Amino acid sequence: MPDTQPADLYIENRTFDEMTIGETASLSHTVSQRDIDLFATATGDVNPAHVDPAFAATDMFHHIIIHGMWGAGLISAVLGTQLPGPGTIYLGQDLRFRYPVSIGDTITATLTVREKKPAKGDVTLDCVCTNQDGKTVITGTAETRAPTEKIRRKRMVLPDVIVGRHDAMHAILGRAAGAEPVVAAIVYPVHAGSLLAAYEAAQAGLITPVLVGPAGPIQEAAKAAGLDIAAFRIVDAPDAASAAALAVELARRGEAMLLMKGDLHTDILMHEVIATATGLRTSRQISHAYLMDVPEYSRPLLITDAGINITPNLAEKAGIVQNAIDLAHVIGIAQPRVAILAAVETVSARLPSTLDAASLCKMADRGQITGGLLDGPLAFDNAVSEVAAAEKGIISRVAGKADILLVPDLEAGNMLAKQLTFLSGAEAAGVVLGTRVPIILTSRADSARTRIASCALGVLMARAQAKP
Repeated sequence: MPDTQPADLYIENRTFDEMTIGETASLSHTVSQRDIDLFATATGDVNPAHVDPAFAATDMFHHIIIHGMWGAGLISAVLGTQLPGPGTIYLGQDLRFRYPVSIGDTITATLTVREKKPAKGDVTLDCVCTNQDGKTVITGTAETRAPTEKIRRKRMVLPDVIVGRHDAMHAILGRAAGAEPVVAAIVYPVHAGSLLAAYEAAQAGLITPVLVGPAGPIQEAAKAAGLDIAAFRIVDAPDAASAAALAVELARRGEAMLLMKGDLHTDILMHEVIATATGLRTSRQISHAYLMDVPEYSRPLLITDAGINITPNLAEKAGIVQNAIDLAHVIGIAQPRVAILAAVETVSARLPSTLDAASLCKMADRGQITGGLLDGPLAFDNAVSEVAAAEKGIISRVAGKADILLVPDLEAGNMLAKQLTFLSGAEAAGVVLGTRVPIILTSRADSARTRIASCALGVLMARAQAKP
């Protein structure tokens, strides 16, 4: 039976005998920063002229790289898929870069058969690349050996590639490193991982560490890890519980502006933090927030609560939301959009989370929650995808572009944050809010980048809380 599949599902070549002088083929592409990132990732070339948009905007070498990458690349694509197409042997090229090419330009490569050499089946093609304004940006020639047999192949489906630049997290690190280091009590850092996190944060100018725990094991761990901690203050404490109590006392006395969990269970540290007479409670709800930098999502994303409140009631959720809004202000989001998550978008007595969502929105309307724009209930897809929200007819200033996701309970928040981290390549920073000083709850599964990003977030919060 004849093949009835659409022609664009296949690529088909032009043999040497079929090609005619003056025959042309073309291909277009719009250059994006993502393209530059893919090129740098594939080649290992991290020249700031390629990967730093601020540097690249004024750097001529950057324009040359785009010329070479997309000009030559498009020309090669035309040769390999259209003219001559599959079976072509690329012998060489001679290109001249005539006009700058920048991110956002649409480049069209047009190849024209200029000469055929029957002896070996070689073909010379003129190559011209123009931009969206019709200006010629590249000229030159390509030398090929054309196929002699007809080839028709199914067009391959290219894989989806996610490029995680993590610009939001880099911005947080940059802001946090731009002032005096914050004194941070590192609670029970008796293993290399927590010591290394404190050491690297100190090297980055974020913190001045105070190591609270048994002096001997701390020094042994530092020696084993090859870390020089001679400049760090050590407050000796025999065990994890004592270290937690001493660290909290340092914070109460104003000798530490930040706490960082070391190698002890979270409940041991938080037991001291929430102690009524000696802890770090304030009038605010204590809550945890993750700052997620998710590839392919256009803005930083705060998820709360994924670490402290297991099944928060309505009043506790109001406090959790307010903490997250205030954190968003600290990182530069003037009016954060808060999506209150549930399984559905409609209010139902069968789903208490939807009732809480509706109540929280009304509380915001009445000024009981301030500084943000709330909407809910919203399912996760409608909170982060404008397309999904539009398909369901949801009209909202929050849907599709949330800055904060309020989850219904800790389990949902914990699973969501870890899914984004381990399956979507997100980077995360976590901090406990609502206490006298911010608290960083690290995990042994956290990467070094997560630990230092969490430290940077805690530093920004500590400075904000210290302001009169």
